[in-house]
Amino acid sequence: MLKLFYAAHTCSLATHIALEDAGADYTTSRIEFAKEQQKSADYLKVNPKARVPALVTDRGILTETPAMLAYVAQSFPAAQLAPLDDAFAFAEVQAFNSYLCSSLHVAHAHRMRGYRWVDGNDKAAIAAMQRKVPESVSEGFALVEREMLKGPWVMGERYTICDAYLFTLAQWLEADGVDLARIPKVIDHRRRMSERASVRKAIAEELA
Repeated sequence: MLKLFYAAHTCSLATHIALEDAGADYTTSRIEFAKEQQKSADYLKVNPKARVPALVTDRGILTETPAMLAYVAQSFPAAQLAPLDDAFAFAEVQAFNSYLCSSLHVAHAHRMRGYRWVDGNDKAAIAAMQRKVPESVSEGFALVEREMLKGPWVMGERYTICDAYLFTLAQWLEADGVDLARIPKVIDHRRRMSERASVRKAIAEELA
């Protein structure tokens, strides 16, 4: 059985949704950031990066959301969460998820985790990064809106693991200071995602 380590209000929601979409048999374990459980000796044995998510499989432990999403899609092909029979189309899925991971999520993280990039005591540098977040995150979502979100789902007519990931990052738009009027397709996508049973179930568990 799979086991997902997650924390509320983090990118672990994407994999949580994908597991629900796949109809996977899995359990969850919540990590409380407020208690710094991600730095505990027990959790560091699971994920030495001290981050979530982490997915325990029968072959080992996976980290990094794009890898975990691809694993779920490939492990449950009947759910059709990715175009596994089309090498180029699957690479497009990976490219989109990699952009969210390496660029858009990083831009968001500058709002509350600036200490990853500068000395935590450098208050001016931290503040400068925080001021930049509305601009950098807005630019990232504008690119998704303009060039990447094919509609009605990210990859077009077919729902994929990309949709769970985009929805997860779109949860933070307001807090990041993004003007929602600039990204109507993203907002419509977020609304439609929020109506899916798998999404509602994953969110309810994470916020319980």
